[in-house]
Formats: sequence, C-alpha cells, structure tokens
Amino acid sequence: MKKSDVLLKIQNFEKALDRLKEAVSSAKDDLDKDGVIQRFEFTVELLWKTLKAILEYQGLECYSPRSCIKEAFKSKIIDDDEIILDMLEDRNLSSHVYDDEVSRKIFERIKNVYIEYLENLDLRRKL
Repeated sequence: MKKSDVLLKIQNFEKALDRLKEAVSSAKDDLDKDGVIQRFEFTVELLWKTLKAILEYQGLECYSPRSCIKEAFKSKIIDDDEIILDMLEDRNLSSHVYDDEVSRKIFERIKNVYIEYLENLDLRRKL
C-alpha cells in the first residue's frame, strides 16, 4: 500500500464525515433522519476500511471491521476502540433492522456522541 493511496482513503473518509455533519445539522423530519443514518452507515464503512489501509501501510494485517478496529487501537491509531465498535454495532443494527425507536436512538448517538469523536480522529497524523 502506497502512502498516496492511504491519504486518498483518509480524504474520502473526511468527505463522508463532512456530508454526515451536514446532514445532521439540517435534519428536520424522519426522512432527513433516515438520510443521516444512511450517511452514517457509509461513513463507518469508510472508517474501518481507512483504518485497514493505514494498518497495511504500517505492515499489519486485519481482515474484518472488528479486527481492524482492535488492531488500530493496539497500534495507537485510535485512542478508543469501544466507541468505534459501538458505531459498528449501530451501523449493523440500522442496516438490518428497521424500528422507529432504534432509529431514533441511533440518530441521537450520531448527533450527540459519534460526530464529535469522528471529528477528533485526525488520521493523517497517524501515518
């Protein structure tokens, strides 16, 4: 994996995060909130794949989202694996089960917890 490839993955993740933040700040109804959740799913997917790319660049292998998150924590790329594992669980819940109450809770976690954590990741300096 070339450094330029990793930087491109980081850039794509950052763009997805910007789009997620935009959606959260403008969400007014259930349809908007569903859009936020879909952008969240996409952002989490890009996050773990970006972590995988950083690890590969550092010579480490991982194969699943969970193993990449755990390895990124061990390698000090991220400072909290549990919050990202929570995001992964919410992404899986929102992708496979639709329930108004679950969706509402996930939206609230995205808005009040996950966005702030993702904004502070600063993956570029981990290279």
